[in-house]
Amino acid sequence: MTDKLQGDAPSSPQPRPTHLRTHTFHGLAPGPRLLILGAVHGNEICGTKAITQLLQDIDNGQLSIERGTVTFVPVTNPLAHQLKQRTGDRNLNRNMAPSAIPQDFEDRIANVLCPLLDAHEVLLDLHSFHTAGAPFVMIGPQNNSGTLEPFSQAEQEMQLALCTGAPRIVEGWLDTYARGVQRRAAAPAPTGAARAQTLVTNPNYGVGTTEYMRSRGGYGVTLECGQHDDPQGVEVARHAILQTLALLGMVSQPLEASATERGILRLVDVTDREHAGDRFSREWRSFDAVKAGELIGVRHSGAEVKAPHDGFVVFPNPRAEPGQEWFYMARHRG
Repeated sequence: MTDKLQGDAPSSPQPRPTHLRTHTFHGLAPGPRLLILGAVHGNEICGTKAITQLLQDIDNGQLSIERGTVTFVPVTNPLAHQLKQRTGDRNLNRNMAPSAIPQDFEDRIANVLCPLLDAHEVLLDLHSFHTAGAPFVMIGPQNNSGTLEPFSQAEQEMQLALCTGAPRIVEGWLDTYARGVQRRAAAPAPTGAARAQTLVTNPNYGVGTTEYMRSRGGYGVTLECGQHDDPQGVEVARHAILQTLALLGMVSQPLEASATERGILRLVDVTDREHAGDRFSREWRSFDAVKAGELIGVRHSGAEVKAPHDGFVVFPNPRAEPGQEWFYMARHRG
């Protein structure tokens, strides 16, 4: 990726990116293998900016990687970043898997990114969100031997989540997506959306970077650093990176004390936007509380979408494409 991807769009179309830029540092003492991702979604650039700052700190000697291996990927989806939007051809953070016959740009990125995930054991994936709200960190399941997402490193993942400093922890991602996939598969396919419908009804649809990492024996968290254009998001991302390096003993800086008790919410459902005319009843923020029966939005048909239970609205996206996630519902962990 060249610096031109950071600048203003030229008058003529840029060529599509042809490579993925990474930066790897090997400490001279043994230690863990950490992967840090920015801009998995192209318009979520707080992680990109924080990584760029820290690469400069390493180059000028202000930060030293002493143990283990850390790889930084400032822009994980260079096409989406070039276009200054969430996706390129599709959402990179869904259907994460190698492709023997890649069909789009994100398939080709996944063919490079998945081996990179395989080569590491801990992941910090830096994101932001569309509407206003406080930062939060997303974790995987509790330890289990089930078929959906078996896992055995919940304690290590919780420590990673706590060290980021995010005031709220969210779980239940893959369970929620599995229910969404079942619902989409049972619904009539939208006209002219064969490829998109294939993707959103694939059982692998909920698998993104952290889910793939867990499936390969590692662990990781997704840190949502705040609203896209919140300048504080860069500092949230930077703080999380430095704390993660300290937690893993990869740098000499001490780990800052953090509150061990955080509010934990569990995602329980996802509602798709069905039509471009679907609209929210008001400007929702992530984690706005709702009561059962409270109006959340109105369909193009006039049908009302109401909260099925007391809980919280998460990731409301008034610009979601039809057939894509419109908002999530969460509850306190039971």
